[in-house]
Amino acid sequence: MALKGDGLMAERNEVISHWPDADVLVEKARRLIDAPAYTVNAARMAEYLAYFDARCPKSKAATAEAAGLIPGGVQHNLAFNYPFPLSIRKAEGAYLWDVDGNRYIDFLQAGGPTVLGSNYAPVRDAVIGVLRESGPVTGLFHQYELELARLINRHMPSVEMFRMLASGSEGCMAAIRAARNFTGKKKVIKMGGAYHGWSDQLVFGTRIPGTGPFEASGIPEECLKHTQEFFPNDLDGENGLAALLEKNKNDGGTAAVLIEPVGPESGSRPLSRDFNQRVRGLCDAYGALLIFDEVVTGFRLGLGGAQGYFGVKPDLTVFGKCVAGGYPGAGGVGGRKDVMSTFASGIGSEQQRTLVGGTLSANPLSCAAGYHALLEMERTGASALAARAGDRLCQKLEDVIASLGAPFFVYNYGSIVHLNTHGVLLVDISDPQGLFKILQRKEIAKQIGAAYTAEGIITLAGSRLYTSMADTDEVIDQAVQGFARVLESCEPVA
Repeated sequence: MALKGDGLMAERNEVISHWPDADVLVEKARRLIDAPAYTVNAARMAEYLAYFDARCPKSKAATAEAAGLIPGGVQHNLAFNYPFPLSIRKAEGAYLWDVDGNRYIDFLQAGGPTVLGSNYAPVRDAVIGVLRESGPVTGLFHQYELELARLINRHMPSVEMFRMLASGSEGCMAAIRAARNFTGKKKVIKMGGAYHGWSDQLVFGTRIPGTGPFEASGIPEECLKHTQEFFPNDLDGENGLAALLEKNKNDGGTAAVLIEPVGPESGSRPLSRDFNQRVRGLCDAYGALLIFDEVVTGFRLGLGGAQGYFGVKPDLTVFGKCVAGGYPGAGGVGGRKDVMSTFASGIGSEQQRTLVGGTLSANPLSCAAGYHALLEMERTGASALAARAGDRLCQKLEDVIASLGAPFFVYNYGSIVHLNTHGVLLVDISDPQGLFKILQRKEIAKQIGAAYTAEGIITLAGSRLYTSMADTDEVIDQAVQGFARVLESCEPVA
């Protein structure tokens, strides 16, 4: 991918067939939130809940016991707890099986990392080979660290150096620490509504723009002193990104602007097509580093990531999920050599370094899994195949919604599909009824998510659907039938 100068790259991405018009989607979101909330009618919901008692007794028993030892009865924050979590026994390709033997179409895909489909055999076999030879961790250098870094650099030239960590949360922590160390500035500006992990300094404006420290329970106010947010698409407004950068110029400056390049929560609030290029220009004008959080989009939206699609070169890129192909230890940060060189490595450095680390960071299994997953994605064209499935799913859901007369809407960025029926993440926090709408629609999200599950479909919060290479036309068409049965049973809340 050739560099064009001024932080822009020659565009190259074959997996996003079209970029949805942000203004049109924002208007659809407004209509959804202003309309009465829709949920599954009572009679059909009773049938769906009966499914869990009749068909999932082993899951119910296991997670009931787990609730005594595990908060909420489940460890993963993406799992549905309503009416109780499912206990999964097997994952393969496009499907999951629970301990009771029920099969589900998997649009969660572990939260996004498995573009090849779950438990992909060639990657699994390579990881088993490393496990047999070196075990899971040595604490010393392994050749797969180099091979993975080299492969990432080939597809994302902005990643001149790469540091493997254990999660996307750690990658975001490392990125803002490096930015502060490199620039000597303190302020970090993020896009409101974006989730950048759960570190003390980034739990701010999470999920819904304008909420500030609302979700920062257990975090001292001092930790958030230098974290700021701006609303998606608001670059020039009174409280927009440009205004914040200008204000900070007289208060020590801005170390970095941290964004999800397709919008917060993987595009739950859509951005205009030129947004990232305009942010790049503002960062250059004010001497702030631009950090792309590509935890979800990295390799899912093509091997060049979102930056390859937009043709924008960030200073730092945060990785997670796909960087280890769905295996544990999926995280890291990469970018400009001069910034990345500030990270400490090994023992005995005499310079003031940016300290990051972790006993299990860059372990042989994670690096091997990431390397072989990316090789397989190259070989198979997995990102494009997953995107084709996303396009098919989106189009067929649009056809279903068009027949209903409800204010639902759907759109996709390749293999990231957003099905909006409750719109809990779209609520305007300044609305006098905002808190009521959030609470009401969170409850509806649980009900609709449970209904999808009873129809044999696993989603993320009943609204986000990740497709994979394993999603054939037959899988998509079967899923659409299940979605249609749920959506057709929805009616306005009285």
